[in-house]
Amino acid sequence: MNHRPTYTALPRLYIRSRALPLTVATLTCIALVAAWAAHWLQDQPYFDHTARVPVIVLAPLLASATIGTSLHAHSDELDRTAVRRWWPRRLLHLLVLTVLTAGALASAVPGHPEAFGAPGMVRNVLGATGVATASAALIGARLSWLPMTVYGGAVYLAAPHNPGGAAAVWAWPMQPGPQSAAWAVALTAYVIGATLLAVRGARPESA
Repeated sequence: MNHRPTYTALPRLYIRSRALPLTVATLTCIALVAAWAAHWLQDQPYFDHTARVPVIVLAPLLASATIGTSLHAHSDELDRTAVRRWWPRRLLHLLVLTVLTAGALASAVPGHPEAFGAPGMVRNVLGATGVATASAALIGARLSWLPMTVYGGAVYLAAPHNPGGAAAVWAWPMQPGPQSAAWAVALTAYVIGATLLAVRGARPESA
């Protein structure tokens, strides 16, 4: 009797091994909390849409940490000895979660695309996810949240109030949506992270 997994069973095995239902549920909760926080901040007296900066910065951090840890493989040895190549699955895994997260979080901050609205949120999702993904490939998925969290926290505290200039590069998470330099950094981080994940996968970790 042939006990090999069928073509339909393989995707289910991958989804279960990466705990993707829990990941999607966590990302959904992050998006809902972000929408509530953005609305609450903007409604405070003397505040306007610029009050959503904490949401624009912190929600992508939480989402990227969730995506990064979802890249952990509980059976590294089996993955490395599999006949089929894993990089298409890893890349699809990353792209689907990125698109879902960017869309959900962008809808949490409607309006004001020229400032801290949907474009800034999408940019930060891409950049933060790229850093987390690269970290998963280099130091392991379980710690993939750490570099971007430390960097994002430092930038949040140290970024100047005026956008543009050199800060558009090193403080890209704190920039308004249209800053092209900030977009360039975020997109570069995402491409590098996706490439490292596709080529190397998440770094194997001891149990």
